[in-house]
Amino acid sequence: MLKNKVVGIVAFAFLALFSLQASYAGDIETVSFKSLDGKAMLVAYMFTPEGPGPYPAVVMMHGRSGVYSSLANGVYDEEKISARHKAWGRFWAERGYAALLVDSFGPRGYPEGFKKYSYEERPSELNEVTIRPLDAYAALNYLRSRPEIVPDRIGLQGWSNGGSATLSTIADSAPGITDPDPLKGFRAAISFYPGCGLKGKYDDYYKPYAPVLLFAASDDEEVSPNACVNLAQRGKSSGGDIDIFVYKEAQHSFDNPSKKVQAVEANRTATADAQRKAEDFFRTHLEAGLPKWTAASVSHIDLLR
Repeated sequence: MLKNKVVGIVAFAFLALFSLQASYAGDIETVSFKSLDGKAMLVAYMFTPEGPGPYPAVVMMHGRSGVYSSLANGVYDEEKISARHKAWGRFWAERGYAALLVDSFGPRGYPEGFKKYSYEERPSELNEVTIRPLDAYAALNYLRSRPEIVPDRIGLQGWSNGGSATLSTIADSAPGITDPDPLKGFRAAISFYPGCGLKGKYDDYYKPYAPVLLFAASDDEEVSPNACVNLAQRGKSSGGDIDIFVYKEAQHSFDNPSKKVQAVEANRTATADAQRKAEDFFRTHLEAGLPKWTAASVSHIDLLR
């Protein structure tokens, strides 16, 4: 329940704005910023709604195959973004969110990503537990530098290896965060079919500092859904806010819009349900109870360095 009329008015106006279906501006903006690892100059792709904003935002973290389509043929730009990433970028933009898709692999020399079961081939500079969280927090800082973004209403979403990076990023001991607080870090996070082993770092203790929604598939051929159930249980036991949904007979990458993947009924069902739950989740955590703020003054947010 809101505590004062001023906050209530601001929150009501904000929610009214985003309760309507927004229009997607159509263009994908290419931006760059340095990772908090101090080495990689990252490339990212911004999907935005029509209109001046301000918008809440979502940072999107790709999986092991990278940002781009398998048909990129050596050209890696916004035109070659994979169908799944384009679909989700548009999904959020059409609902009033800016979406920033971060390329962690291309700037480090691996734009094509990696094949299934290639864990031993992946170099340490792409580590989803120690390095990619630094990319996520660099993206958070970048978004907070943009006047059209609501600075303390930014969520995180990742798939597969990027889902693992998401779970690592939102941990209260994540690299790159100085104060594990949703008002200073990410407000909430969604992880799709991640590998939940997380290099063994969280085998004994895992606590997300912000709410987490985790989707897994019972017939996942790449990662263990049971490991994710166990991680979610550890997160809850430590006092974290984490919910997991395991879709019966769905497969890894069940939300891939390709005809082959969506020909499987369980994948179609899982995709539709996950989209609905994801939208409800971010509406709850990125919009509800909006505190008093102004887009021109964000000094109350401590940017992560």
